Amino acid sequence: MRRLLLKLDGPLFFLMMILFILGLIMIFSASTIESFMRYGTSPYYFFIKQGIFLVAGFIAFLIIIRIPLKIYHDYIWYAVYAVVFMLFFLLAYGQAINDAYSWIRIGNLFSIQPSEFAKTIMILLMASFYHKNINRLDNYVIALTPPAIGLIMVAMTMFQPDLGTALVLALIVFNLFMVAPVAKTIKKDVIKIIIGGILVAIMVMIMSGRTILTSIHLERLNFLVPCSRFETTGYHVCNGYIAINNGGLFGVGLGNSTQKYSYLPEAHTDFIFAIVLEELGLLISLSIICAFAVILWRIVKISRRSNNLMQSMIAYGVFLYILLHLVINLSGLLGLMPLTGIPLPFFSYGGSYLLNLFIALALVQRIHIENYNPNKIK
Repeated sequence: MRRLLLKLDGPLFFLMMILFILGLIMIFSASTIESFMRYGTSPYYFFIKQGIFLVAGFIAFLIIIRIPLKIYHDYIWYAVYAVVFMLFFLLAYGQAINDAYSWIRIGNLFSIQPSEFAKTIMILLMASFYHKNINRLDNYVIALTPPAIGLIMVAMTMFQPDLGTALVLALIVFNLFMVAPVAKTIKKDVIKIIIGGILVAIMVMIMSGRTILTSIHLERLNFLVPCSRFETTGYHVCNGYIAINNGGLFGVGLGNSTQKYSYLPEAHTDFIFAIVLEELGLLISLSIICAFAVILWRIVKISRRSNNLMQSMIAYGVFLYILLHLVINLSGLLGLMPLTGIPLPFFSYGGSYLLNLFIALALVQRIHIENYNPNKIK
């Protein structure tokens, strides 16, 4: 194990652990008041649960960096079947949280969100499948098999309904399909079908007067000038603005946020970066964003230095996964796009997302290990 750890991408490993630990501290700070006042539990409730998942995620990380990537060729389909089954199961027996049936309850201890793991499983499936069939990607059936499976997962996630997760999953599948060495004619046909399908769907909704969006989702689409709707749909974002304004350059100090006193609902999940800005200030928050940028840069470097298509696509898929979560979460916080419930990497509370992020980063580190060359490390 020590030899493996020495082969890890040092900057990537160091930064991810720093952000995971800082995220745990911020979850404790953001959740203490709400866990007691809203849920009637110990102020340490969310901190302890996230800490348990952090330890579990690190153990999973240590296991996965030991597993050769070629092993996934034989077992990825079992993971696909398992996730599809769980997504079907959710439609009938899922646990509703925030009006979405996205969680499977495991006893009285915790819940898991299968759609979160579907993102990494689709990255592995597309990377493995296209690598094994690299000489047959001018065949429509071969080329479109992974996107078709991804479309099934996206559709079932939308029916929960969890449009934010469905959007991220769809964008990951589409972008990986576009960067894969699939014949250009097939890619062009797929783009035409997507555009045509969107136009037909819009026409059908206009003519029927119906939409797949719930009233809550429709309210979220009204996201511009949130403070003009402070008492209704703009409440969350406007309180986020107040938190950001309170923080200024240097922050009010760790633990001293006022917005977490029930002014900013779910402060430890979707809006945790507003608490970071309020307590730690703009300068430290910008440093955290720089750390995100370095992490993404290291993943891109690993993707470019990969020895084969599978490695390159896995690393690129993880890059997309983290980037999309960052952009969507922070854009929602700043009122640049509708709120989607997408967690912020390393910071937002959530066991399924934390575990999946550890798994995704472990896969990237495994790629670096398999391509390890001390003369090329910079």
